[in-house]
Amino acid sequence: MQRTVTTSFDLFGTLVSADRPADPATAVADALRERDVSVPADWATAYREPQTDVPAGAERSLASHVAAVLDSRGVDAPGSVVEAATLAAFDRPVAVRDGARDAVDAASSTGPVAVLSNCSVPGLVERTLDRTDLADKLDAVVTSVDCGWRKPDPRAFEAVADALGVPTGELVHVGDDREADGGVEAVGGRALLLDDVDLTEIADRLEAGAWD
Repeated sequence: MQRTVTTSFDLFGTLVSADRPADPATAVADALRERDVSVPADWATAYREPQTDVPAGAERSLASHVAAVLDSRGVDAPGSVVEAATLAAFDRPVAVRDGARDAVDAASSTGPVAVLSNCSVPGLVERTLDRTDLADKLDAVVTSVDCGWRKPDPRAFEAVADALGVPTGELVHVGDDREADGGVEAVGGRALLLDDVDLTEIADRLEAGAWD
């Protein structure tokens, strides 16, 4: 009898490849202008200025940062407009990576499966998944901007484990970043890192229970 395995996947760089703006500050500025928001003349500098202290391991919404930057320069813009502009700046074409569908199918056949993504842009992970055929196979989607913590902070893994209804020690997490995704091991879980195993081999590993 096959035992139940609870799996979480990183998204960007693991399940999907996505274009990123070459200059995020410029991309956000362009999206703001398209929505008739006045962009300060020193935007490039202002965008890079910390607007608040963020605890170690915590995530702050990029939309909140953008709103704070505008406010610091005396620009008043509705929060919904700022959030829409921030999402639009990073909403780029995506492609499902080779082996991703098989890996998620294999995870689904062995137990609950989720995405756990470090992403500071509200709605971007959900928009990305909607453009793939992966969303319907997931039991949960947890993002750092929603749970408030970035991998490898233990609280990020606790959030996805809680969403799936299991202890963190029962998680097998698949990702492409040894530091961030490998952090699952600090909370008793097991990591399958793409530095060590190709994504096209993940399905076989999960089905065989071979993640050590």
